[in-house]
Amino acid sequence: MDVERGSVRSALSGVRRAAVPTAGGPRAEAPRTGVRRPQVQLPGSRRPAVAPPGPQGSSPWILMYHSVAVEEEDPYQLTVSPERFAEQIAWLHRRGRRGVSVRELMRARAAGQDDRLVGLTFDDGYADFARYAVPILQAYGFTATAYVVADLLGRANDWDVEGPRKKLLTVQEVTELASAGWEIGSHGLGHQSLPGLPAAALATQTRESRRALEEVVGGPVTGFCYPYGAVDLPAAQAVRDAGYDYACAIAHSPLTGRYALPRCYVGDRDGAWRLRAKRGRHRFRDTVTELRRSRGAGR
Repeated sequence: MDVERGSVRSALSGVRRAAVPTAGGPRAEAPRTGVRRPQVQLPGSRRPAVAPPGPQGSSPWILMYHSVAVEEEDPYQLTVSPERFAEQIAWLHRRGRRGVSVRELMRARAAGQDDRLVGLTFDDGYADFARYAVPILQAYGFTATAYVVADLLGRANDWDVEGPRKKLLTVQEVTELASAGWEIGSHGLGHQSLPGLPAAALATQTRESRRALEEVVGGPVTGFCYPYGAVDLPAAQAVRDAGYDYACAIAHSPLTGRYALPRCYVGDRDGAWRLRAKRGRHRFRDTVTELRRSRGAGR
């Protein structure tokens, strides 16, 4: 792993950080060139690892994608065709919603301005995010977050033993996406599940992946996504202590909060009525989670 991170860092010298502005796309951020963040020990956050993520304990609506491509075989049901993806994004737009990165969503939520926003996330950092998803999102003025595996940039999804091999975003592609305003978040070092790991390994997975990606994007990386969506309390605490602002999980759980945000899986079968149903199910699970939390606090 250290060798791979070294190759990522050495590649940075040949990567241009020019913005890629596109009409109707996300607002481009000023490229951060020639600036290196000092390597300092990050203090543990004072935020609790488990806390309600928003008003009345409700969690923001966040959709979870992986790959947008055409695949004949998809045993893990992680791939959405470009045509279906375009239909789903068009449906959100017709409903008066705007898709945004989780970074933007959390900022708007803190200001009480997230009513019509929905988070869009893409796990694993597949290269097809830049090829298929980005142009469709740009057409509607949407943004999104791509969670990439720091040690595997430019390689493939070897952890999916039964699925098709998919190329991952390269160092240069990640750099260009970040320069154009897309949020890049950490998905760990090598797509390793975190629950059950010793404290030292958790610290390495969270801190080192953040440090490596900040070298790639030339700025702060504030979002984390748990590989396989798997999270326990030590993992959530490690993410918090590594200095992240938030973390995405999948399911609602006793840990639901800023460092275990639940998300709705979206697949190729999901049309308008299924998306509406999933929105309702998300709200229902929010209510159940908060009731259980309240009952537990009252004991």
